[in-house]
Amino acid sequence: MQNIDNESNQKLQEKMRKSIKKLDAEKKDRQTIFAQTIYLGTIGIIFILPIITGAYLGVWLDNKLHGYSVSWTISLIFLGIIIGAVNIYLFIRE
Repeated sequence: MQNIDNESNQKLQEKMRKSIKKLDAEKKDRQTIFAQTIYLGTIGIIFILPIITGAYLGVWLDNKLHGYSVSWTISLIFLGIIIGAVNIYLFIRE
């Protein structure tokens, strides 16, 4: 009877050790709020930067090539949106 109790005790202790190791591993893998903020900020920057660049380049081209109004600006903003979306896709896929 006592032998059975020792075996069940050992099994229980082994299960507890495994559970504790799992919890410790999960604590190490858990991201902090600061890391998540940096991640979201990076996503924002890699999306917005091509749009802003396209807008500035479009305004510059519209000023150089008179008669086209804002066609370069609008076209390059849309191109910036597409490039930003691809950047986000590639960043998240990593």
